[in-house]
Amino acid sequence: MSRKTVLITGAARGIGLATAKLMAAEGWRIAMLDRDTEALRAAIDEIEDAVYLPYDVSDPAQVDQAVADVTSVCGRLDALVNNAGVADFGPIEETDFARWRTVMATNLDGVFLMSQAAIPLLKASKGCLVNIASISGLRASTLRVAYGTSKAAVIQLTKQQAAELGEYGIRANCVCPGPVRTKLAMAVHSQDIIDAYHDAIPLNRYGSEGEIGEAIAFLCSDKASYVTGQVLAADGGFESTGVGLPALRD
Repeated sequence: MSRKTVLITGAARGIGLATAKLMAAEGWRIAMLDRDTEALRAAIDEIEDAVYLPYDVSDPAQVDQAVADVTSVCGRLDALVNNAGVADFGPIEETDFARWRTVMATNLDGVFLMSQAAIPLLKASKGCLVNIASISGLRASTLRVAYGTSKAAVIQLTKQQAAELGEYGIRANCVCPGPVRTKLAMAVHSQDIIDAYHDAIPLNRYGSEGEIGEAIAFLCSDKASYVTGQVLAADGGFESTGVGLPALRD
């Protein structure tokens, strides 16, 4: 129980899994949460001594159970990475309230619920929160009325957490990934979209899951001990050049 513990939501794949592997290699005990139980079982086998949390962050009862499990098994929590998210894109006029709420329930409500439930453990450890938003939360873009709004709200929630929880020694920061070369993105992005992103990003490429994981791990580490309330865009410079790509409308 002397080993530092991080709870990562949405840990079964993508940025969450990459972060889990990276922080495990750095000596952290990893608690992995995902509602996709099959994918989570496969992912957890890749990380020694990981804690299996098959829960949904949008359900308050399941959130409470997840934190109770971490308390029971690990006895502590030093960092919470709120990475779980729903990527649902569509035009404003086709985004009905049910679709809107589906996105908000995971992307925003889940961050609020997990963070609130973890506060007592983070107070004890003087730990940290790292919330994963998106470049879409910093600037408007095509087809992202629900997704972008949810991520913008996560950015503001992070600042609120930093302002209120700092007196307890709890840090709260936010990472905003730009386009990341995930299996899902590559499956749905046409060559026109890929080319348009490359043209718009100063580094002329997508980021990798591991690169986003490095930013997250840094903010969880003692190297960031005086960093709180910050929004880090790990985006290859995308924010500086603007968004709203015509190819995405097709």
